[in-house]
Amino acid sequence: MNHLKSTGAVVESGEEERIIEEAKKDPRCFKWLYEKYFKRIFLFIYHKVENKNEASDLTSQVFLKAMQRLHQYQSRGLPFSSWLYRIAINECVDFFRKNKRSKVVYVEETSFRNLFEEMFPEDISEELEKKLHLVLKELNDAELQIIELRFFESMSFKMIAEILETSENNVKAKTYRLLEKMRKIFLKLL
Repeated sequence: MNHLKSTGAVVESGEEERIIEEAKKDPRCFKWLYEKYFKRIFLFIYHKVENKNEASDLTSQVFLKAMQRLHQYQSRGLPFSSWLYRIAINECVDFFRKNKRSKVVYVEETSFRNLFEEMFPEDISEELEKKLHLVLKELNDAELQIIELRFFESMSFKMIAEILETSENNVKAKTYRLLEKMRKIFLKLL
């Protein structure tokens, strides 16, 4: 496994699948997957819980569960990270349920722009941007999850479908319905 020691190396998807298969037989090979995806999964969780210690604990749980269940993983032509995101989402849902805390939505400036360009291609005003938090509060958890993955995590419809265990067409349809719903909410707020 000398070729796995180099963490800076770019690995093609076929190579990643081979590494996963090796990790199913030898858990030490899982280290490469952990190192490759740890930061992305940690940030995804951190943006939801806004606490480094809790995010660290949850991220550890995600990778522990992934390693324990690796034998169940089946490649479907998407990055291994889609499976990790699914585990991370479930861990966050459990965390919020157990702790009776409100979910946090982290939105970067570029994410704002992407979302607004989809809803209002003709006009993006500061007034609309300031009302986004009010609109997001009107969405249920499942709706918010789709918006987060698509616009704030910049994932493809295919990857979202894999994470949410549904079809790509279903995700597309739900996304466009959500955008229309959000647009109507925005217009009521004006």
